[in-house]
Amino acid sequence: MTDAPWRRYKCLNCGEIYDEELGCPDLDVPPGTRWEDLPDDFVCPQCGSDKRDFELIEA
Repeated sequence: MTDAPWRRYKCLNCGEIYDEELGCPDLDVPPGTRWEDLPDDFVCPQCGSDKRDFELIEA
C-alpha cells in the first residue's frame, strides 16, 4: 500500500470523474483502487470511453 495522495481522473468526452479513493461501484471497482491498477480495458461508466480518454486532474 502506498502513502501517495489519492488522485482523480476526468473523462475528456463526458466529464465523468474517476476518484481512486472512491473506486467505481458501477463497474465493481473497489474503493482505494489506484489508476495504474485498473485493467487496460477499463471504460468510462457513463459514456464507454477508453481509459486513454481520461486525464489526471491537477490538485
